[in-house]
Amino acid sequence: MTIGFSSRAVRATCMLCAAGLLTLVPATAAARAGRPDPGPPGDAAAPRSSPLYRSGTQVRPHPAAPRVPEVSALSWVVADAGTGDVLAANDAHRELPPASTLKTLFALTVLPALPGGIRHEVGPEDLSGIGPGSSLVGVVEGQTYRVSDLWNGVFLNSGNDAVHVLASLTGGWSATAARMQAEARALGARDTHVRSPDGYDAPGQVSSAYDLAVFGREGLRRPDFARYCAKVDAMFPGRDGSSYGIMNTNRLLTGADGVQPYPGLIGVKNGYTSNAGNTLIAAARRDGRTLVVTVMNPQEGGGHAVYEEARALLDWGFEAAGEVDPVGSLDPEDHRPRQGPQAVPAAVSAAKPAEDVPGWPETGAILGVAGLGAGVMALALRIKLVRDDGS
Repeated sequence: MTIGFSSRAVRATCMLCAAGLLTLVPATAAARAGRPDPGPPGDAAAPRSSPLYRSGTQVRPHPAAPRVPEVSALSWVVADAGTGDVLAANDAHRELPPASTLKTLFALTVLPALPGGIRHEVGPEDLSGIGPGSSLVGVVEGQTYRVSDLWNGVFLNSGNDAVHVLASLTGGWSATAARMQAEARALGARDTHVRSPDGYDAPGQVSSAYDLAVFGREGLRRPDFARYCAKVDAMFPGRDGSSYGIMNTNRLLTGADGVQPYPGLIGVKNGYTSNAGNTLIAAARRDGRTLVVTVMNPQEGGGHAVYEEARALLDWGFEAAGEVDPVGSLDPEDHRPRQGPQAVPAAVSAAKPAEDVPGWPETGAILGVAGLGAGVMALALRIKLVRDDGS
């Protein structure tokens, strides 16, 4: 069963919700992290004592530990997704353009606000401002899509057009960027500066291998995120009731273009721009452990190097189990309560591919906020009518 709304009704509801969402989401994100919102980018209070802020490769091996592979990426991280322990890293906090891996933060921010069963007719304003050369899934003006279809377009095809429509439904482009910034800070990701929610290159837009690992780990804890990022393929609505197949562009997941799929891979997201180079967040599970690896801008080996370097780092991380001491943590510096080793597997096992259905608790919350907004608008209109009658 799906929720059917007209385009006008959905847009009116979203506009009424926007003010409340913009107020509530940053506060909710900060509360989830167990602390107040740490403030704007460049917060001077950000701790710098961790070895992860040092340049070069950081690792604390035991005598029998395997040697860390040599990779050409400007920055990378290998972490245990269950405990949050960073097993090894290279220039983990170096600020670099993230490309479409920033869509993971977009999803963390926007997914909770939009149940998958909502339907929306795309208007011209939804698709305005898409950067030239953007990756697209093929969203068409005048076509009606389920929100779940648009999320498939975001995760599988890295569609900037789908991102624009979803951002339009939740307050607009600038408001979404602001909410993403608040979400990043609440998660302890202080290197990320959001300018364009789809990851398209923009002056000043950066993230880091550390922050991307935080986003990937957090996403795996959320069943809807984990389900979308693990999909290999899906059908996307076309014109006149038709549909066409789309495939995940993460070749380490699909095995496309001569890249061997990685055993046990469960997502997460790849990206590329000419400025950022190739970027990747990859997570895999083996022998009861889930690792998350981030690789940013390999300097050698061509377009597939990001996958092969991630493969080498994942292999090392699984082989190094119990043979290295952590060099840091993906948890915020004020020691946000850690999830046990089973936290990630629970989310992933609940996220097996299934038919997308609307989230009824989330729908109730949205309709509740929308109802409050509608009441406020009705009151305002009544006041205006009274004033008009008296003029």
